[in-house]
Amino acid sequence: MSEHTFRLMQYHQKLDEELRAELRRSWPSFARIQRLKRMKLAVKDKLQALLSKRRKASV
Repeated sequence: MSEHTFRLMQYHQKLDEELRAELRRSWPSFARIQRLKRMKLAVKDKLQALLSKRRKASV
């Protein structure tokens, strides 16, 4: 696993923790929830692209 992939995975996990914390609040900010979800999805897409690029390179 490369350093970049590892950092993206850490960032994805951090966003997930922030999202869960926001959802637990008594008055959650739905704008922040949507922003965190979009950011989390963008990181997931980057990870998928990296992994698929590696699979193609190893074939």
